[in-house]
Amino acid sequence: MNFMEIAKARQSCRSYDADRAVEEDKLTSILEAAQLSPSACNGQPYHFTLCRGETAKAVAKACQGMGMNKFAGDAPVLLVISEESYCKTAALGAKLKGNDYRSIDIGIAAAYITAEATAQGLGTCILGWLDSDKIQGICNLKGEVRLVITIGYAKAEDKLRPKKRKEISELVSQF
Repeated sequence: MNFMEIAKARQSCRSYDADRAVEEDKLTSILEAAQLSPSACNGQPYHFTLCRGETAKAVAKACQGMGMNKFAGDAPVLLVISEESYCKTAALGAKLKGNDYRSIDIGIAAAYITAEATAQGLGTCILGWLDSDKIQGICNLKGEVRLVITIGYAKAEDKLRPKKRKEISELVSQF
């Protein structure tokens, strides 16, 4: 798949085949893509925690407050992205420019993760509705949990939906 094919095929999966495991080589490829994602000063201010089995179920439950993300419990893999400290140069840049580079870097890494998962034939959903404290306890993490990505095979009936996006003219200005 080229990038445009991946971009057109990727969608938030909310219907996983709970009985179909994700192959190790596919998970390795996804993690390698995350490792290669760009970050401010190449500091990579994040940590990835791969959760399966009962740990994945516990993390999914910590993402289901107020009735949200009910599907997460069916995903065989949950990837927790927690925040780590800046490297010195990125910390200085963030302070001088008032920019939260860690959040940007985590977003870029999440995009690489979901794109590679799509290329591997897997479904994903990026979850921001979560209980960081609970997940930190489950996964023995020190840094704040920023995102959880569900990963697995979509059920056969989970077909590609039409994308609802703004028109290019609404998103782009040219001078």
